[in-house]
Amino acid sequence: MKMTTSERGQSLVELAISLVLLLVLLSGAVEFGIAFFQFVQLRDAAQEGALYGSMNPSNCADILARVKGASSSPIDLNGAGVTISTTINGIACGDSGYDSLDCEGNGLKVEITYDHQIFMPFLPAILSRPNLLLKASVTDTILSPVNCT
Repeated sequence: MKMTTSERGQSLVELAISLVLLLVLLSGAVEFGIAFFQFVQLRDAAQEGALYGSMNPSNCADILARVKGASSSPIDLNGAGVTISTTINGIACGDSGYDSLDCEGNGLKVEITYDHQIFMPFLPAILSRPNLLLKASVTDTILSPVNCT
């Protein structure tokens, strides 16, 4: 059976439509994979800071340095767009009242946020924003100092 010219054109149109749909789905999967990988990096850095802070809760600068030093790729934690906060019972590191809470048994929370820039062409229009806010937080129990007044 011989294929006519119009049938060959129909196959080409079907291929073009299917290929565009498959490429959009593939790029969405890649976008999700990159965002998830960045989230895992943020979570691991927050865990590193919380672990250090559980032993040294009053040393705010060292906790921050430990978080920033945890990784530099794919996100540079020293760069713009990264926000890091450390709190004990809702009081930020360095605020008044923080030093009275840095005792054994309290929870120290490290939270990192990052704006992931979406590179997939149509996703910003669908979400009506050009980025996704990635947020990771880890809370560890303070283990030291044991004796607090």
